[in-house]
This record gives sequence, structure tokens and C-alpha cells, in this order.
Amino acid sequence: MHKVYDRWPEIADEAYHSEFETAGFVGIDHIVFTGMGGSGALGDIFEAILSRTNIHVSVVKGYLLPKTVDADTLVVTTSVSGNTVETLSTLNLAKEKDCKIIGFSSGGKMESYCLKNKIEYRKIQEIHSPRASFTVFLYSMLKILHETLPVEESDIKGSISSLREIQRKISSNNLNNSNPSLELAKWITDIPLIYYPWGLQAAAIRFKNSLQENAKMHAITEDVIEACHNGIVSWEKRTEIKPILMQGVDDYIKTKERWNILQEFFDDKKVDYKIVKSVEGGILTKLINLIYLLDYASIYKAILTKVDPTVVQPINYVKSKLNED
Repeated sequence: MHKVYDRWPEIADEAYHSEFETAGFVGIDHIVFTGMGGSGALGDIFEAILSRTNIHVSVVKGYLLPKTVDADTLVVTTSVSGNTVETLSTLNLAKEKDCKIIGFSSGGKMESYCLKNKIEYRKIQEIHSPRASFTVFLYSMLKILHETLPVEESDIKGSISSLREIQRKISSNNLNNSNPSLELAKWITDIPLIYYPWGLQAAAIRFKNSLQENAKMHAITEDVIEACHNGIVSWEKRTEIKPILMQGVDDYIKTKERWNILQEFFDDKKVDYKIVKSVEGGILTKLINLIYLLDYASIYKAILTKVDPTVVQPINYVKSKLNED
């Protein structure tokens, strides 16, 4: 797995400059991204990227589509394996509606279904595992949907350049104290609670998922503003929870105020916490850098605790009990 992560910048660049045929959809005012796990994380990041546009975005991690899906809606179904039952359900429901559809997978049942029903489809190679395939799917989708999504090419290329910069710090070629992913992995103990601001939710959820899948440990996420109205009260008792403050370098001024108050509160309570800051740049650059740094931290954490990050037997157990074709 670490060999794939070491190549994430190159994989992203190759994916964005691939020869995939683009798919242009016109008159779209609503995009629904459906997918689970690593594919669901793609929906989260697209939702963040498009949050300041006039396109309404829905992210579905389940079996059903919003009832607001209509002729001006594009349903984007993504399953790295091509066999995710929830995503195949949304694909089937989309076919029954008067909407636009495109499917992305590495093959599987989704490929067969889309080809059979003449649904727009692109086959993207899986690399190692669905979660490790994040960059090849993200940047392939950005390339394929560039005529539909209002995302500047300069922002995309800038995000790839920033991946290269952080690669030198966090890759397996730099196993020393200057590696921020490795240092974070060493610090994480017990149960990490990841506080995040609006806009960086995609990175926080992805980090939680990666810790759970790679390091086989519990993790929690909370919006920092909402937590100040409820979750902060739980710190009145001693706990094994360890807070991680995921901050954007240019967070909203009132969010920065809240971070300062929270840090002051933790200092007063003598709660050990860690701050993880985003890099400067657009929202895509911020998110992909955080995801790269934090995904690698989850891999290092697995190695430090002598856990195989690849195996996800409990997920296979659930799938075996579903009895779904």
C-alpha cells in the first residue's frame, strides 16, 4: 500500500492527463454523487469543490436517491470495484428517472449494467484497493467531467503540484522526525476526535475512515462550531479521547475565534491536543493535501501497531451476510 501512496502525485498527474473521452452534460443544476467508502469520499470532495457554485450537490451513501432528482439532474455513480450493492441500487433508480447518468468503476457489475443499458460509463483502473485508488479516480473524474464541472484547470494542476511538495515530506523515503504524517501517527493513541471547520469535512471524514480501515481503530469527527454547542461539555470528565484540530489556513474569522477559544479551553483542562493545518490554495488543494497527509498517517499508525492496513475482514463479513446479488 505504501508504494502506491508514494506515487500519488504521479498517479494524479497521469489520471488528469489521460486520454479518457470527456462527457459533457448541459443544463445541469443538481448533481448527485453516489458511492460508499472510498467512492463516497469522492462525493464528499466534489461537494466541497462545488460548494460555492450555483450547482446544488447531494451526496448519497446508501440505496436511495433524493426525490428532487429530475431532468436537470446528473447522477454520478462511483464504485471502484463496480460491485457495491448500494451504488448499483442508485444506478438502477437513476435509470428509472428522467435524469442524466454517468457511471465510474474498474469494471464489475456496474460496467455490465451501463453497457447493457447504454448509460454513459468510464472504466478506471483500480490500484491496490478502493481507498488507495482515490487519486486515480478523483483526477480521472475531474478530467472526464471538466466540461460539466465549473472547476478551473489551474486549480487542478495546482493541487497536483502541491501533492508533489508534500510527497517529499511524508513518503516512505523520509522516515524521520521531519515527516509530519509519521509524527502524527506516533502521537495518536486511544480514540482520536477530529474537529473540523465547514469546508474541510471531506478530509475529516476521510481521515476517520482511513484510521478505521487501515489502523483498525475507532475515530470520531465533529464540526468545531456545532461541538461548541454540545460536544465540548463531555470534556468535563476525564476521557481517553484525543482531540485533533483540523484547521484551514484561511478559515472564516469567526471560526478562527472558535479555534482560539477551544485551544484555550483545552489548555486550561490540560487536554493534550494536536493541530493539523491545511496548506494555502484553493479548496481542492487544501483537501487533497490533507487527505494525503492524513491517509499516510493512518498507514504509519497501522505499521507502528503491527497491523496489516490492507485487510478489511469485517467489511467482507457484512457483505457475506447481506445475501444480495
